[in-house]
Amino acid sequence: MHKKSITIALAGNPNSGKTTIFNNITGTRQKVGNWPGVTVEKKEGIVSKYGYDLKIVDLPGTYSLTPFSIEEIIARDFVLEECPDVVIDIIDASNLERSLYLATQLRETDCRIIFALNMADITRTQGTKIDAEKLSELLDLPVVFTVGNKNEGIDTLLRKAVELAESTTEIHQKRKVKYSKDIENAIIKLQTFIENKVEAKPAYNLRWTAIKLLENDKIVKERIFRKAGDKRDDLLQEVQRLRAHLTDRFNDEPEIVMTDERYGFIAGIVKEALTTSPQNRVDISRNIDLVLTNRYFGFPIFIIFIWAMFQVTFSIGAYPMEWIDRGVTLLAIGLNGLLPDSILKDLIVNGIIPGVGSVVIFLPNILILFFCIAIFEDTGYMARAAFLMDRIMHIIGLHGKSFIPMLMGFGCSVPAVIASRTLESEKDRILTILITPFMSCSAKLPIYIVLAGAFFSAKAGTVIFAVYLVGIIVSIVSGRLFRTTLLKGADAPFVMELPPYRAPMLRSLLIHMWDRGKIFLKKMGGVILVGSIIVWTLSAFPRNIQYSLDYTSEIVRVEALYEPEIMAADKFDRDVIEKKKDAAITKLIMARRAEKTEKSFMGRIGKSIAPLFAPLGIDWRGSVALLTGFVAKEIVVSSMGILYAVEEEPDALHSALVASDMTPLSAFSMMVFVLLYLPCIATMATIWRETGGFKWMLFSLLYSTSLAWVVCFCVYQGGKIIGIN
Repeated sequence: MHKKSITIALAGNPNSGKTTIFNNITGTRQKVGNWPGVTVEKKEGIVSKYGYDLKIVDLPGTYSLTPFSIEEIIARDFVLEECPDVVIDIIDASNLERSLYLATQLRETDCRIIFALNMADITRTQGTKIDAEKLSELLDLPVVFTVGNKNEGIDTLLRKAVELAESTTEIHQKRKVKYSKDIENAIIKLQTFIENKVEAKPAYNLRWTAIKLLENDKIVKERIFRKAGDKRDDLLQEVQRLRAHLTDRFNDEPEIVMTDERYGFIAGIVKEALTTSPQNRVDISRNIDLVLTNRYFGFPIFIIFIWAMFQVTFSIGAYPMEWIDRGVTLLAIGLNGLLPDSILKDLIVNGIIPGVGSVVIFLPNILILFFCIAIFEDTGYMARAAFLMDRIMHIIGLHGKSFIPMLMGFGCSVPAVIASRTLESEKDRILTILITPFMSCSAKLPIYIVLAGAFFSAKAGTVIFAVYLVGIIVSIVSGRLFRTTLLKGADAPFVMELPPYRAPMLRSLLIHMWDRGKIFLKKMGGVILVGSIIVWTLSAFPRNIQYSLDYTSEIVRVEALYEPEIMAADKFDRDVIEKKKDAAITKLIMARRAEKTEKSFMGRIGKSIAPLFAPLGIDWRGSVALLTGFVAKEIVVSSMGILYAVEEEPDALHSALVASDMTPLSAFSMMVFVLLYLPCIATMATIWRETGGFKWMLFSLLYSTSLAWVVCFCVYQGGKIIGIN
């Protein structure tokens, strides 16, 4: 027999610990996708508990059921229209009064609700005591204390949810917020009008519907009027009449008056259920913020944190990276010996393995980077970063809220561009979209690691940090330019909540890291595999190349030249002479492969565009690799792996780069070009969709690529002038 399924929705304010609790409950049993019709992430997981299959849905964070953003609309619609068996409202116990605003609105619906007073440990630290029994009695709802990042109270919470879902008890009307007499009369009149005059009844609770109409909720109005049919005009007149009466009575908009009365209701609850001991209160977050958000020390500390993140990413990641590199090499050698000579063998050994293998070795670095970003997010420091950047963002003509999509751009530009839709101003949104791709995404990191590792060794972490810093500086300069020319407008005000600092939970950090790492792995079997095959095909054909030298005869001649010396020498000298012979033969093999690649279709393409990149210090192989990066930036490394790497040995690409004409200066120039030039095709498509046309997408493509060329020209030619090579 199938277990009975119960759907539990997790609602709550942003930064209330909702996602931490979701990760704690579901672990790795999560399904991540998008909500139907929108590109907002949807998370759900199924766990078996107490004889039930519990479907847990993590709703987007919202402060109220009066939505302003797509995320808030999704959260409200799911609660009201999907009718989950239970809604768990995750309440930040350390900010009880603010959190109870959403809670009071949820109480006005017909949902079965449990309140989870999360972060109870922070409340105790602050010297605050919440009487859970009193709060439960006043709200007429179950209340459970939880500490999400320590897994405290989670089992009790789920058990209470199952009990509530199976309960047959009717929802008491005393749960409803009692407004003043005039507002209650207006609610009753409107509720009665809908009940008696409108034939097609709304799917929502009638009292809640009346409240939303009086609050002039545009979405609810549109949906209710659509169902009202021929009574639409009558209903509209009744709503306008009652709103006008309340406005005249209170000398203010009804929605403002009702909000004030809800907060009055909340204040009464807080007074009854919460006691504070000022002498015991220790606000650790505020004390930490005195340093981390200080106007003088905050920004340098932020820079140090980001620098340390890249140092850790490069230094710790070097060890597993070397292990994977050796594994890829052994796989190539093994297949080279097992497979018979054929085009298929050439494709696998010289195309797929160097292409995909040269990228997959950077998985540890990507995972470490995402782990560090997850630490910033889960501790609450990411919000401080946006707060610190607010001053700098005002130089551009934006505010700290725009820095949040830009921060997301360090992971991937696609969700970062989508995140800009939360900005209220259209000009702010477009400006943010245009400068976000300059935030170096994780797909570019493997390119930096290859080039920095080959030419800067111990200083690689600092060099990579400098490249990221260049991206931030360019975004600031570009933003200022756009704000004073194409997108003139006044700065929007900025108010951002700074959540309390929390100790991150290792399990949650690993889940966040893995969720993002999976995207990188999926590319291995998709776009990077296809790209590697295309690059190999273009570099392997035509097959009948006329070489400038008969390399086979030359190799035979070298072997014959060294053979008498080897036979005549003693054991020690024989080893030295054999190494010289092997080096000479390897040099010929490398020259043959280089000439073959140069005369292939890929070489011809590279030679044709080489003059464009020559002033930047980038050779024809580098220019071809950059060209393939339009599909996905990871393919740049795949292309370099095929075009440069010439031996099946660890660090073959590093060795080949060092042996080429590339210098540290030209390597840095190429890194900066990768940072700034056109985004990948997925990002371009997202810009097109989010801006509503080709105009801004085409502008972004042309501006970023032109800027990349100019900046790299200055870097390379300027470096040569001052004697850097």
